[in-house]
Amino acid sequence: MQTDVTVYAVPVFILSLFLEHYFAKKEGMVIHQWKDSLASIGMGVGSLVIGVGMKLLAFTVMLYLYEFRLFELPMTTWWTWILLLFADDFVFYWHHRLSHQVRILWAAHVNHHSSQQYNLAVALRQSWGEVIYKYTFWMILPLIGFHPIAVMIMIGINLVYQFFPHTKLVGKLGVLEYIMNTPSHHRVHHASNVRYLDKNHAGIFIIWDRLFGTFQPELKEEPVVYGITANIDSHNVFYIASHEYISLWKDVKRAPRFSDKLKYLFYPPGWSHDGENLTSRYLQAKLVD
Repeated sequence: MQTDVTVYAVPVFILSLFLEHYFAKKEGMVIHQWKDSLASIGMGVGSLVIGVGMKLLAFTVMLYLYEFRLFELPMTTWWTWILLLFADDFVFYWHHRLSHQVRILWAAHVNHHSSQQYNLAVALRQSWGEVIYKYTFWMILPLIGFHPIAVMIMIGINLVYQFFPHTKLVGKLGVLEYIMNTPSHHRVHHASNVRYLDKNHAGIFIIWDRLFGTFQPELKEEPVVYGITANIDSHNVFYIASHEYISLWKDVKRAPRFSDKLKYLFYPPGWSHDGENLTSRYLQAKLVD
């Protein structure tokens, strides 16, 4: 059974890219810098290739874990799929949030944030390293009682949804801003502004950010500056995929104590044993002061 719904969405992704370019051009906007967009697409292709084996491995483990499920959840009923929709998105929120707060995970996830542009192509700038570890977060779902096929389908649905908020062409969407992850919310997530760092980790529903204190609205008085706090200015997909691992390795090597080496791996990005604290939480606290 084909569980990767993103495969069926590829023609929609391609059409959407061209439509975004067309409507942006009509408005006099240059929304794509094609070297950057091609690098994003290249990252997406690489992630897809690497992800084939990892998805198969994850699915196999899920099938094993499903034998020890706590509940019998019939996947033939509509309410089970609604439960799975929210359960999957809840798991995604924590996977995504920790990928910003644990540096060794950030070394993989930063690839997605490394573009200084913001368009639908950036949605395809998927990490090559992240697909190696991400499915471990979802192993709880078959243990609860969701069938692995349904879990993999829902992961794909969530990923397809996340493609569409990656655009500057759509403004705020009224009441949906309170519930859904919208283009406005996700623009904040891709910002390098101190106020916006590590906010809005939502996949489909922004409710998790509102509940767990990571929500930040897009402000008219503070336009989003896209990218990361130390931009790399490269369109080389191998460098995009590896640059933060290289920086992390250098920091681990120069740390004099073993405990500091571990802190570089597991503390938030920006932590240093001998320099200024540049973690997002510290910088935002200074901003308030």
